[in-house]
Parts: sequence; structure tokens; C-alpha cells
Amino acid sequence: MKGQILDFSVQKNEGVISGADGARYTFIGSEWRGDVQPNRGMWVDFDAQGTNATGIYRALGQASSTPRGNKSKAAATLWGAFLGGLGAHKFYMGSWGWGIVYLLTCWLYIPFIVALVEWIRYVLMSDDEFYGKVADFQSQNPGPFSFFW
Repeated sequence: MKGQILDFSVQKNEGVISGADGARYTFIGSEWRGDVQPNRGMWVDFDAQGTNATGIYRALGQASSTPRGNKSKAAATLWGAFLGGLGAHKFYMGSWGWGIVYLLTCWLYIPFIVALVEWIRYVLMSDDEFYGKVADFQSQNPGPFSFFW
């Protein structure tokens, strides 16, 4: 059956799916079979056993199913491309400690090389992968020296 995730709690490791039949199904994290963490709004395909969902996979062919959050892939990519050597993309993502390190060491040109590698990584990442990583990154309460990869 197809459905959409209404909520998923990382702390409790459980969530709720609204099925195509209009019913709601609960699930636990061990039933998740996807390649990224389940997120609110994600379309899924699952087996229903009573009011429980089992064998849950991300639905194929759905428009971008990962919620966007408050960080944009386009913005992070542009910051990394044009001002990455000065750490602008680090400040944007919330790793202001690394941003300061980039600023203080920019005269060595090493931050420009690292920013180029990070920019390539952003460009090659799919939208779903990027926004899934953003959700993971932000759920861990990133500090000033957290690394978004």
C-alpha cells in the first residue's frame, strides 16, 4: 500500500503513516528499509498488518519526498562556489567555527581547495540525499565545529 509519513520521532524510533485508504498506520524504525532516514512528508510503500505498517520503503517515482527544512541546496552550493574559500558555506550551514577557521587560514589557499571538494560534493549529491543529510545534521544539534558531509 502507498502512503505518506505524517511523523517520525528519532528519539522514540517510531512514526505514523497516512495510508492511501485514509487510515493511519504506526511503525517502528526497524521496519524502515529506505536508504535515508524517514522524514515527515516522505511518500512510502508498505505492507499493512492491522494498524501497523511493516516492510516500509520509500516510494519510487514520487516528486521530491524529503522536506526541505530551512537550508537550500542551491544556496549552499552557490556559497561554496563563490565564497567557499572564505568559509561562507560553513557559516550558512551553521558550522560557524569552521567558517572562522576558513577565514583565518584563507591566505594558505588550503580552504579554497577544501571548499572546491565540498562544492563538488554538494553538486553531485541528489536533492533527497542533501535534504536528508541536512535533517540529520540539524537533528544532532550541530555545534560550531560540526562537519556537514
